[in-house]
Amino acid sequence: MKLVRTHLTLFSAVALLSLSATVSAAPDADAARALAKKNDCFKCHALDKSKKGPSYKKIAAKYKGKEAEGMEKMLKNVTTVHKVKLEDGSEEEHKIIEATPAETDNLLQWILTM
Repeated sequence: MKLVRTHLTLFSAVALLSLSATVSAAPDADAARALAKKNDCFKCHALDKSKKGPSYKKIAAKYKGKEAEGMEKMLKNVTTVHKVKLEDGSEEEHKIIEATPAETDNLLQWILTM
């Protein structure tokens, strides 16, 4: 009985830690929107409709269940100079955003929550 209680206590502690990590890891939407606006991201992207680039909802759907891959690819898109294929099939250099790593991480996590 004591062993079962110990396992339940351990399980509860792990569950609470996981929950608190999830809650604290939630992106700051206001900060993400402000950063996207400051860097003219909304010139090519919208929340729910395609413009020159895909909507943030379309990007989030593409990486649903593959968030780590999405974070890696989006990070490359916003931190290195390279050409991206636009919705109309043309290519253009993607702008590098001006942000700290923490701000960039918050923005990308926010996009994935769409």
